[in-house]
Amino acid sequence: MKSNIKEILEWVYCIIIALVLAILFRYFIGTPTIVKQVSMYPTLVQDQRLWLNRWGRTTKKLPEKGQIITFEEPSKTNYSYSEIDESNPVAQYDKKTGFKWFINNFLEIGKRSYIKRVIALPGEHVEIKNEKVYINGQEIDEPYLQDGVVTDVVGTGFTNFTVPENCIFAMGDNRNHSTDCRAFGCIPLEKIESTVAIRIWPLDKWGEVK
Repeated sequence: MKSNIKEILEWVYCIIIALVLAILFRYFIGTPTIVKQVSMYPTLVQDQRLWLNRWGRTTKKLPEKGQIITFEEPSKTNYSYSEIDESNPVAQYDKKTGFKWFINNFLEIGKRSYIKRVIALPGEHVEIKNEKVYINGQEIDEPYLQDGVVTDVVGTGFTNFTVPENCIFAMGDNRNHSTDCRAFGCIPLEKIESTVAIRIWPLDKWGEVK
């Protein structure tokens, strides 16, 4: 009887250790995900499977311009004209501590993330005008956009600002169907979760995503 109990406990310990290691790997190293929205079309299509690299979050490294990233959904995604402050264009996040932070970040229960492309880095001046994007006064080339797609801001948004330190400015490739930094401001480094490493499904699309 005692040997049976001991054997059961050993299995329980092994399962617990395996779960902890899986959670740690998912948070610090990488994890698979499924594309659920159309904001990155045609680069990414709904139901495609991706492998996300989370090592950048672990090492606190900013992503590179042009990389596709995931980040935590801001607490506030819509602003009135009086709330837009382009001298401080940083997305707002509610502060989570203790067990709530663990549930949200490690277990990712009740958490929403966005997937977008990095357009500008800290210190760069962004201006959206005439349906185009200008970085430091120069119109940028965006070959990943479909023909006819333009960049504008519907209603209120951030259109003329400098990206703050330790933040990035990101937008979806499907500009007319993307809620992104135009609406809620730049994303702080600590809220960036991962970069897209490779597409793993469908098999005929396997490989690096650009």
